[in-house]
Amino acid sequence: MTISVIITKDFDHMSEVAAEIVKDVIIQTLGEKKEFIFGLATGNSPTGMYKQLARMANSGEFDSTRIRSFNLDEYVGLPGENPQQRMLHPESYCYFMIQKFFGLLDKKFIETSVPYGCLIDQKQLVNELDAHPEDWSELGTDAGKSISIKESPASDYLKWIQKTILKGFAQKIEDVGGIDLHIIGVGGRGHVAFHESGIPFEGSDVLLVKLDDNTVENAVTDGHFASKDDSPRYAISMGAELVYKAKAVLLLANGERKVESVTKSLLDDPTPEIPISYGQIYSKNGGNLTYVLDKIAGRELLANKEELQKKGIEIKEV
Repeated sequence: MTISVIITKDFDHMSEVAAEIVKDVIIQTLGEKKEFIFGLATGNSPTGMYKQLARMANSGEFDSTRIRSFNLDEYVGLPGENPQQRMLHPESYCYFMIQKFFGLLDKKFIETSVPYGCLIDQKQLVNELDAHPEDWSELGTDAGKSISIKESPASDYLKWIQKTILKGFAQKIEDVGGIDLHIIGVGGRGHVAFHESGIPFEGSDVLLVKLDDNTVENAVTDGHFASKDDSPRYAISMGAELVYKAKAVLLLANGERKVESVTKSLLDDPTPEIPISYGQIYSKNGGNLTYVLDKIAGRELLANKEELQKKGIEIKEV
């Protein structure tokens, strides 16, 4: 099992430590091949690291023009009359990445890819799901569900979503040889991207997800949307199986809200109820997993240091 846990002082320190790790992986990878394939997350946790990485790239510490990136997820159902308006909505993950990372780079990546959620019209999606119940099924044990579209749906719209939006994004990642390093955060209930708690691990490639009410409420509470009516109800997301196909995964977490899920993900057995716990399966299969946490998020892991060491998990404070 190759899992390392690094406990840092605070958010800024976490960001600096993570950026140094990422820089070293980029430099090493670009010494071995032409392009570095970077998996990226949104949310607050990686923003400080992105700022540090942009500074490093702009000062010539690594070559950003040899990087290609893929983001974890994107909303379906953002306000807007067309895909362009939805993509440039202030709460789109595409817009977030431009503001927090891509726009900070003097020399741009080869290509940046965000899941194609903005291409889907949420009203049409709901109408097609209602009109063709035989074309799909819900997977998951909690409120958030993966909408599994069958192989040959009668609905042309659902067929397009399955082929172009879901399989098309996964194929694009495969075509470039997979992701070298994936940055992930963690939701309060242990979800990675929009792979919600309770959605099965098996077959979790690129998912169409009906969002948990708790996820919608958190988006409103955090100030992203004015009300639940304004908040999207669906998303396109990489699932745990696809995320953890990366050659290395770096998980960032800070603050009180992440304590329980971070702790359970390593101390308890892997379960779809805590999607990031798939990292244990990943590491047993030879994956390289690193947690970089602030001292709050890592509090209970430190308190159980001996138990982690018995499981072969290295934990250190820096």
